[in-house]
Parts: sequence; structure tokens; C-alpha cells
Amino acid sequence: MLACHDGIAETPMNSMPASQESIEAYRRRFGRAPRWAASAPGRVNLIGEHTDYNEGLVLPMAVDRRTHVLAATASGNASTIASATLGRAIEIDLSAPFEPLPRDRPGAFANYVLGVVHEFARLGHRAPNLDLLIDSDVPVGAGLSSSAALEVATATLLEAILTVRLAPMEKVRLCHRAEHAFPGTPCGIMDMYIATCATEGHALLIDCRTNEAAPIPLPPPDAAAVLVVDTGVRHELAASEYAERRATCEAAAKAIGVPALRDATLEMLRWHELAETPMKRAVHVITENSRTLLAAKALMQRDLTTFGDLLFDGHASLREMFAVSCPELDAVVDAAKTLKGRGVFGARMTGAGFGGCAIVMCEAAAAGEVAAHVSRAFQKEFGRAPECFVTGAAAGARQEAIE
Repeated sequence: MLACHDGIAETPMNSMPASQESIEAYRRRFGRAPRWAASAPGRVNLIGEHTDYNEGLVLPMAVDRRTHVLAATASGNASTIASATLGRAIEIDLSAPFEPLPRDRPGAFANYVLGVVHEFARLGHRAPNLDLLIDSDVPVGAGLSSSAALEVATATLLEAILTVRLAPMEKVRLCHRAEHAFPGTPCGIMDMYIATCATEGHALLIDCRTNEAAPIPLPPPDAAAVLVVDTGVRHELAASEYAERRATCEAAAKAIGVPALRDATLEMLRWHELAETPMKRAVHVITENSRTLLAAKALMQRDLTTFGDLLFDGHASLREMFAVSCPELDAVVDAAKTLKGRGVFGARMTGAGFGGCAIVMCEAAAAGEVAAHVSRAFQKEFGRAPECFVTGAAAGARQEAIE
């Protein structure tokens, strides 16, 4: 495996022009052009769910939907942080000490930006006051890591503004600290890692203990497609359910006598009397780490049948052992399963759960038919259609040129 800074490609800075749509949105909001721009992608995790904070293995890929952050030096004595996506804005003086905004405040979206600014300041890099606009087509709360995309895009923007260059893993850790400190989400490192270090056409097999990663090539776009199905059910990662599962996993590891569930085995569980819930959580983490290695191997061998079976198995474990699925996610996976061997290889929920998205790995030529089939089944059960889109594996964060 290679560490991100030792060979996992970091996209060259200023390699692409900024989105013209985002530039125009900035002009409408601030009446002038931005000076700096950066973007970072959302992601789907192909397999390896709730393993990252257990120091385990994950296999994410960046999607071709991105969060764009644009800025110019503030025209006044305070910063304006605006979201074109949410239609909200706040004013705050970045030159004075600031604290996380209360989560129930309309401007709480800015915590993802403020946390990154705060972490740069801790390193001795103080940002000036800025007129900053967020423009994103990564759905918020859908399990596609819109938060990490915003944090990494902001960090990449600040590199340009402050003329500093962080090592990729330094940026990953900075954004990870920012998410813990300001939005208050006790997440693992996976989302920031893939948003920073994604390689086009590849997933990344990430070891969340060593922070080493290996690029895993995905099938050619004309052979297989990743269909993302957004159930429209929104969740808040900082909510008690996510934190409770992390705490349960940590308690289970302590009871077994290992540093993290990454080190546990099914054999160990037979020798320790865990209560039913921590036992189920541990079984999921142990078996999910194994599935993730097998899935990476299957992709390397172009064995999409085995890969798809692992996706279905992973979803069953997330539903039954980790209890983070929901009826809408199950309906997507169940509908996709009826087409197994007829265009569909596999499907599962992606992200932390409690709503959000499912993914379907299918034959590229069948993607439209699969999306229609899943949508009909979903609408029949819930009275509305899910949002569906096909994505390739995109590249990671980049500074962008204003043209």
C-alpha cells in the first residue's frame, strides 16, 4: 500500500478552470468576480461501512459531483459566508476569536468552513476576512459526504489564499480535526481522505489505522456503472445514533481486550460474553473488514459477480447487525436484487445510514433500465420517486483558475 503523500495522486493545482455557473453565482451574490476558487468531490463508499473509526478498511470512490468554494477579500470589516445551495449567509469577523455556531442556528452550515479556518490559524496561517460563496451539487445529508467535500474544498482554497501547501495527509487530518471540533461529528478519516486523494477511475482501499491506501481500478465506464439512488431520507451524522454506535464499538473492543475492533476476530467473540447489541456491532465490523479486502481483490480481478455478492452481504450486515438501514434503503436494495444476473451485480446502502443513498453496481448498458425498475418499485411503496444518477470515479480536491 502507498500513503496518500507517497504516491496516491494529488490533482495538480489550477489544473482546471472554475465552474462558470459558480462564478456567475458569486457575481450575483457579491457583485464582482471571485479571486480564488477550489473544489472537492463527494463520495460513495463502495464497501467498508462503520469500519473507519474502528481503525479498519474502507473502499470509497469520489463521485463526479463537487462542492465549489469561491472567495475574494472582504469588501467590509467582516467575512460573509454564503451558501448558494442553501440560500443562507452569515457575517463573522475572522480576525477576532470565534466559536462553533449552535447547530440549531440557520447559519450553522458555516461551521464546516469555520472549523477549517480555525485549524489553519492554529498552524499559524490566519485567513483574512473574505466574501466566500459555497456552490455545490453534492446532496446535503444524503450520505455522499457533502461535509467533507466542503471542508476539503475550503482547505484547498485557503492554501491558495495564504500561499501555503499542506501535504495531502496533513490536509486530511486538519479537516478531520475541524469536523470534530466545529460541527461536532465524531466521524472517521475516510471522507476527508477520499475528497483529498481520490484518483480518477479508481477507488481507494484505505487502511484507517496506518493511513496507507492503494488505488483499485474500477471497470471501464462502458462495462459497469455505479448507480447512486438517493432515497430523500435525510439524517444528521452528529445525532445520537451515530455517536452511540461508535461508543458501543469502542466499549466492545475494550471488553474483548483489543485496541480497536480492527484487531478482533470472530474466534475472540466466542470467548467473551458480550451483550447482544455490542456482539452484533462487533460481528459487523469484523466481517465487513474481511468483505472489504475480498471486494478489492474481486475488482482487481474484474470479478463483478463476487463483488456484487459482497455488496449484498454488506447491506444485510448493516441492516441486521449494525441497525443503520431504513425501509427506504432496504427497498432500493431489494428492488435491485430482483435484477441480479440480469444487469445488476450488487447493491447496498452507502454512508453512515439512517437514510441517504444506496448504490447499485450494474452493467453500464443496463443502468437506465435498472434506475427505472428501482424507481418504480420505490414509488409503489413510498409514493414518490428517488433521485438517481450514474457516476464515474472522479479526482480529488483541486485549486481552480478564474477565467
